Amino acid sequence: MTPLRVLVVEDEVIARRGLTRQLAAMADVALAGECGDGPAAVAAVRAARPDLVLLDVQLPGLDGFGVIEAIGVDRMPPVVFVTAFEEHTLRAFDVHAVDYLLKPVDPDKLVRAIGRARDRLARHDPSRLAEVLAALRPPAYPERLAIRSGARIAFVRTADIDWLGAADNYVEVHVGAETHLLHETLNALETRLDPARFLRIHRSRIVNVDRVRELRSMPHGEYEIVLHDGTRLSSGRSYRDRLSRLVGES
Repeated sequence: MTPLRVLVVEDEVIARRGLTRQLAAMADVALAGECGDGPAAVAAVRAARPDLVLLDVQLPGLDGFGVIEAIGVDRMPPVVFVTAFEEHTLRAFDVHAVDYLLKPVDPDKLVRAIGRARDRLARHDPSRLAEVLAALRPPAYPERLAIRSGARIAFVRTADIDWLGAADNYVEVHVGAETHLLHETLNALETRLDPARFLRIHRSRIVNVDRVRELRSMPHGEYEIVLHDGTRLSSGRSYRDRLSRLVGES
């Protein structure tokens, strides 16, 4: 049987030595190399062309997902993830049938993972890696919006936006004293904005949370939101729970 060439990528020296010792005890496995950070892993995959990568998820310099993206999902060898992730996060690996090992790695489970990896080599499906990346990597939110007005296109940094208002099939983008009209619905734009920065407070309004100066309680469970420039916006009653995050309520 042709030995399975395995690259070990693990930043913890003791854990890495443990994995390489376990692999050395397997007659049908050959060590293709070892490294302890993301950039070194990218170089090693490209140079050694291993059959399989034991890939730690949390690495210095570039995490395991970043390594896959740097190589390219279609060019990445089959991967067995090595992780200390909690159970709820591991569901993404289970759903997409990508193998993983929990730290500390159990020797018997490593043997089984290597066996499964050998069986899967002939039918390696890169789309599974792509699905895991999509499930676990945070989406890339735009740093700026391109807003067309006639022959002019204005580029507005999302960090500079104070608030957004619905105007039929357009969105009013309020930036200081300026208001831009973006040809997009508020619902569609909301899906593209970072939810850690932008908060829907009303069916027709979204605010940049960094611009909120204070909240004022109003009747019927509503709030008046006061921005740093003095702008006052009213919330919708059904958005009360969302606003609670601004004051640290659960």
